[in-house]
Amino acid sequence: MSTRPSRREEYSEATRLALLKAARQVFTARGYQGGSLDQVAQKARVTKGALYHHFADKRDLFDAVVVNLQEEMTRAVDAEVSDEPDRWQRLKRGIAAFLDACGEISYRRLVIHEAPAALGMERFREVDDAALSSFHRAIASLQQRGDIDFANAALLTRLLAALVWETAMLLAEAKEPQRLRAQALEAIYRVVEAFKT
Repeated sequence: MSTRPSRREEYSEATRLALLKAARQVFTARGYQGGSLDQVAQKARVTKGALYHHFADKRDLFDAVVVNLQEEMTRAVDAEVSDEPDRWQRLKRGIAAFLDACGEISYRRLVIHEAPAALGMERFREVDDAALSSFHRAIASLQQRGDIDFANAALLTRLLAALVWETAMLLAEAKEPQRLRAQALEAIYRVVEAFKT
């Protein structure tokens, strides 16, 4: 029996991807409150009925966009560190890649700025925990090996993520972003190394 998707399934998936792409553009340009489903459907060149076939409402669509952005960020970070054998260097390279991903305009506006209010903190934490899982695993691995002297790996992950997010916001308005990025990473690395055994 063939596992290849039917033409109908392929078309349905193509429509869903087109809606996600359009929604990302609309919400990035107008924000969650300012963007409408009519604008998304028009940009994706589909009917509103086709949109409702895939997404229950605007919040559901926005949720899917945020999940998609988080998945992109995770893939970018994982790709950056995949060939690094040293655990400490892998963590540092991962932090730098995470910062660069957070600096992307759609991620910064939709995930960092808008998602907590639009999705509610409980749902936002669910999505965010999934996105930070590889970051958390890296810290937990160092902790389990005795390389990090801090009992709560999940808390340390969250604190470092907050530093990265705040830096991404500062970089968006910096006159010398490359210089500030280097300074910020040096500071974040010093924080991490303060826990090194």
